Order: sequence, then structure tokens, then C-alpha cells
Amino acid sequence: MLRRTLLAASLALPFVARAQGGFPARTVRVIVPYAPGGGTDITARIMAQHAATASGQSFAVENRGGGASIPGTQAVATAAPDGYTLGVMDLSLVTNPGLFGARLPYDTERDVSAIGAVVASPHVLLGSPGGTARSFADFLAAARARPGELAFAHAGNGTANHLASVQLQLAAGLRLSLVGYRGAAPANAAVAANEVPFGFSAIPSAKGQVEGGLLRALAVTGARRSPALPDVPSFAELGLPQMDTQSVFGVIAPAGVPAEIVARLNALMVAPAGAAPIGPRMQAMGYSLMASSAEDYASLIRREITKWRGVIATAGVQPE
Repeated sequence: MLRRTLLAASLALPFVARAQGGFPARTVRVIVPYAPGGGTDITARIMAQHAATASGQSFAVENRGGGASIPGTQAVATAAPDGYTLGVMDLSLVTNPGLFGARLPYDTERDVSAIGAVVASPHVLLGSPGGTARSFADFLAAARARPGELAFAHAGNGTANHLASVQLQLAAGLRLSLVGYRGAAPANAAVAANEVPFGFSAIPSAKGQVEGGLLRALAVTGARRSPALPDVPSFAELGLPQMDTQSVFGVIAPAGVPAEIVARLNALMVAPAGAAPIGPRMQAMGYSLMASSAEDYASLIRREITKWRGVIATAGVQPE
């Protein structure tokens, strides 16, 4: 009788494991479509470390940089829909459909499952510390006095800070001279050195330089002030609610991942960003917390694709 009881218990173990959340049972790949060190990579590594601790399985971050994030995103979109390949994405997920159209080797809305939005990074309008513009009103006056001449640094066509610059031109009726650099750090350095008087940056990338007096913060995108820069007005306060550019860092998987695995991945890779200890850590870095459901992130992706298609078409933005 004892042998029969033990045999029955051993046969039941796989079913118990599944009932208690047996996923993941092996290593999960987390693809970042950029080189190490940026906001997307930092977000991926923080969340992957938590997921590994919580699940007892490895969540291995894999950097696949280059190609405007397309190769890395394609690797996720074309993987098996079993939950063992994920991607951590930023604004390019929703802007690339408008920038590249039919040239994209995947359909973002059809080939991707949303797992959840983790955090967002609003953008800050920066001025050189040695410049004369001490407020957004000063910037506007300078831009309108010299249409088409005022230089504005960005990190390359189609990047988040470039599109924020484009959005500002459309929202405020300005013409700026947009100057591209090979990344956000060189663009910020150019503004700090007064090589170019203005530019946009994600808040986490510029927060330390603003606090150290190396850059001057004039306005932040969105409806509310950022807790990371509480003395800096929002564009909505300044009468430009259209200025809502932000990089949303979210987790995706291939389309067709079963709903129960989506829910498990959201619990491991997304929801913890809304609570201690991860939430306060991310806020201190300058991120806004989201920790959304899969459904809310899917809706956001659809809305943002539509919005940026319109901005890109109206402004005639071309990818590099």
C-alpha cells in the first residue's frame, strides 16, 4: 500500500508543478535590440534579475544591437510562441511601423504579444548652461526670432529625441535646425558644451547633468511634472499638451503565447516594477512607473503606432 501511495504521488508531481506555475521550466531569453548600457538594457536587466530570483530559472539578457532595433525585434516576433523568448522594447517598437512601413520584416500588431509596460521615460528639453535661455519662454522667443536657424541636437533620425524635436516643431509652429549625433550621450554633450544650444533627452540620461548644473532643464514632456525634476514645468502646463513624447519600456513576446503564460510573465517581468524595492529604485533613476497589464500595453501599442504614423507622415521624417 505504501509503494502504491508513493507511486501515485510521484505520478502526480508534474501536474502539481503545472498547477503551481511550472512555467518557466528552463532558461528564458530576454532580447534587447540595442547594445548594453542604455535605458532599454538597464530595464531588461533589472526585471530579468527579479524574474530569475522569483522563478528559480535563468532569464538571460541577450543584446542584439543595430539596424534601428529591427533585427532584435524580428528575433522575438519570429520565435516560437512558448514564452521562452521575450523582448524588452522602447519607443522604436511603435515608431518603426511609420518610419519603415512595408519594409519591416514583421507586422508589429499582428506578430507580437504584449506582456506589459514596465516603466516610461519622459523627455526633457535641455538648454546649454552658458546660453541665454533660462526658461521655455526664452527658448520660444529665440526660435521665433530666428526661424530655421536655431540648432537642436538629436541622436539620429527616428530616435525618440529626434521625434520629440519634430513633435515640438509641429505643436509650436517652429522651424528648427536639427543636428544629428551618433547617440544620446554625444548629443547631450554637445548641448552641455554649447556646441548646440538646445536638445531633447530622456530624463534618466540627463538627470545627473541637470542636477550638476551641466545642462539646463526647460520643460518636460507629458501632462505632469516629473518627480525626478520637480522644479521643471511640463509642456501641458506651458500650453502644449500635444508634447507627450516618452519612451515606454515594455516586454513583448511572439504572437500566440498562451494566456496563462502571458499572465505568468507579467507577474515576473512587469508587475514588480510597481512595488518596492524595484519601483523606488527606478523612480530615483528618473523613470515613471507603469507596471501595466498585458491588455493595457497592447492598447497603448496600437494607439502609439497610429499617432506616430501621423507625426512621421506630416513631418516627412525619413529613417537614417
